Amino acid sequence: MSTAPIALSAHAAAALRQRHAHVFHRPLGKRLLAPLMLLGTLAYLVFCFFFFNVPAVLDNAQWDRAGTYVADWYSWEATPRFRFKDGSVELEWTRSLLGPNPDPDWIVKTGPDSYTTSFGSPDNSVEISPTAVVAVIDGVRYPVPVTADGAVLPANAPASMSLKGGRVTVDYGFAGLAEVRNTQVYVRHRFFGWANFFFDPSSDFFGMDAGQLWQAALSPDRLDPARPNWQAMALDFLYNSEWQHLDVLDKLLQTIVMAFVGTLFAAVVAFPLAFLAARNITPNPLGNWLMKRVFDFLRSVDMLIWALFFVRGFGPGPIPGIAAIFFTDTGTLGKTSTEALENVDDRQREGVRSVGASPMAVHRYGVVPQVAPVFISQVLYFWESNTRSATIIGAVGAGGIGLKLIEAMRTNQDWENVAYMVILILIVVFLFDNLSNAIRSRLIGTTRH
Repeated sequence: MSTAPIALSAHAAAALRQRHAHVFHRPLGKRLLAPLMLLGTLAYLVFCFFFFNVPAVLDNAQWDRAGTYVADWYSWEATPRFRFKDGSVELEWTRSLLGPNPDPDWIVKTGPDSYTTSFGSPDNSVEISPTAVVAVIDGVRYPVPVTADGAVLPANAPASMSLKGGRVTVDYGFAGLAEVRNTQVYVRHRFFGWANFFFDPSSDFFGMDAGQLWQAALSPDRLDPARPNWQAMALDFLYNSEWQHLDVLDKLLQTIVMAFVGTLFAAVVAFPLAFLAARNITPNPLGNWLMKRVFDFLRSVDMLIWALFFVRGFGPGPIPGIAAIFFTDTGTLGKTSTEALENVDDRQREGVRSVGASPMAVHRYGVVPQVAPVFISQVLYFWESNTRSATIIGAVGAGGIGLKLIEAMRTNQDWENVAYMVILILIVVFLFDNLSNAIRSRLIGTTRH
């Protein structure tokens, strides 16, 4: 059946406009309200853009350094140095991740005092000798003169070569770079992945591939006479000196315990106190007002400030973190529970009271069933949220993986460790989010039925 539009007569249209004048003849102020709010928001953003001097911040930002930090999350660097000493070239390693005697295939000794280090292929390499340094870029050779005052940029140098402070930098993109100085050639060779994630160079299993590790785990010939190979393998993994898996997992467990215990204590304390703050449950204006102000005080101080306060009082560790979560969540849960109690349906209370129930029974059967779903939902949400918050307060000394995370960031060299811990935190938050949603759905659904 077609639905053609119905044409109104002029009289009917006028009558319709008259009956609904507030719709067809809105005041000018109301009509302009939305555009004015949009213009005001845009003006505020423009003001903030110049007030915080965003153009200067963007101009002074060190984007190349930011790119290096991001690359350090998913890759690692080997940093050999080729030093010029007494007419020869000596190879040295800075923080070697290749074991005590590194011999990578991308460094070839071409003579008694000369080396070639390649970046992915021979067409991208640096040839180093006591008398000359040659950068090979896409198969083209660029000699780099080295004087007492520093390296000299070749006249025909491409854009990937630059000179700054007497140092010529040859950039090979993700593969790394070489920095030619008057005393040495410093190489930063980058590789995708996390170096030594499973075993550090001191382990008997260092350098083994997956097949070799499987054979070693099943082999009756023990590398360590004190234990089977699979146990030694597990211990070497957990006590990896570079990644410290056991310590990271221990700190992650501390973070989980901090969030759970702090939230649990806050829920146990906030719920009964909310009955004292609710006007319709405890008709005492002074008591209601005081309890609400206590809740306001506890939640108005940020969790991070509470953590700093308790760290000064109790020292670093998970106890200050638990206390900070407990104080903040007691105030927030107390306020939300009070509001829920003050909005309960009094008819259920009157029904329970009409059968001669005691005041405690009235609260138990007439009030708690109404607010329990809301309270449980909020507690579960806070438990999930505090798993993230515990990481932040751990960074100020309240224990947990946050403290481990900030330690790795301070070194400015262990960004792969930072990425590892961030991924663990994301996994935990994801699991707790799903667990919290499942528990919330089951409990609230059971309550409703």
